[in-house]
Amino acid sequence: MQSQQKHKNIIKRKILFVLFFILLSNSFSVFAQKEYVVVLDAGHGGKDPGNLGNGFKEKSIALKVVLKIGALLEKHKDVKVLYTRNKDVFIDLWKRGDIANQAKADLFVSVHCDSHTSNAFGAGTFVLGLRGNKKNLEIAKRENAVILLEDNYRDKYEGFDSNSAESVIGLSLLQEENLDKSLAIASLIQNNFTFKLKRNNRKVKQDNFQVLRETIMPSVLVELGFLTNRKEGSFLNSKNGQAKMANEIAVAIYSYIKNLKLNTVIDSVNTVATINEIKFKVQIGVGKNRLITKSYNFKGLKNIERKLFGSVYKYYYGNSSSYNAIKDSLEKAKSKGYKQAFIIAFKNGKKIALEEALKMPQY
Repeated sequence: MQSQQKHKNIIKRKILFVLFFILLSNSFSVFAQKEYVVVLDAGHGGKDPGNLGNGFKEKSIALKVVLKIGALLEKHKDVKVLYTRNKDVFIDLWKRGDIANQAKADLFVSVHCDSHTSNAFGAGTFVLGLRGNKKNLEIAKRENAVILLEDNYRDKYEGFDSNSAESVIGLSLLQEENLDKSLAIASLIQNNFTFKLKRNNRKVKQDNFQVLRETIMPSVLVELGFLTNRKEGSFLNSKNGQAKMANEIAVAIYSYIKNLKLNTVIDSVNTVATINEIKFKVQIGVGKNRLITKSYNFKGLKNIERKLFGSVYKYYYGNSSSYNAIKDSLEKAKSKGYKQAFIIAFKNGKKIALEEALKMPQY
């Protein structure tokens, strides 16, 4: 009897082993055939020239750089490139995001040039954040001011004031879930500017750009440099400068896509190997400050978890394998004043889309 049972167990293990490799093989096939959609956004355009430091035109430089980035990415068969504009036309900020959302893009990259009253110089990359410092907010206000040129802007952006920090701090659930990926691509771009092109490093920062708020996928806004700095403006206005900046952005984007592929395979393997390792948590906050996880810092909520992602900290409340139980935690967090709290899911300690977790058989 024991011999028969042992034989059955061996057969079961062999079946599971074969099934595992069939699924793994299929996952490689899926990710290999996956076409990654990248939406490139040339800032400003048409009646909105952007900044005109030293007579250089931001809208023209941004467009030329974006078209060069696109041409480089289109050489890869697994990348599909879309443009919010490919000529000198005015595009509403909401429409730029809508183009990316409708295309179900994997990445949105908006390209701009900066300006300043001083002789400031250097390249910087931004992701959407809750609130930056005063200098970053001034940049966001300049880029967001284009809203006032749009038809019926009061209806499209109800309650939005381009001069108010409070008007630009709301983040959607999907934007919050994509913050980690946005930080990842932003870091790749910024490192290329700094270490390969030796541009002055203005670092990766978070702030309140309306064009990023309109998207529901990982997204970044690149400030190539300052047109108000004559030397830097001349570089960005030149074919050589545009080609160099475009190349490093394209290289960073494709490196990001290759990392996505690797993560796709890992996720597929984990789904087979440890299908039950799902945990739900409630995200109640994100910021640059490292808070002590005591109840007095979180309106009386206990057992707060803090995780560092890039340069920001995320704070979680609750930890359960039951979705119904975590919904109770969400209601409690909201009752304490965390009105924008939301549920996230982890598989084997790695964050996954909530929709994916809920589709799994055991839920």
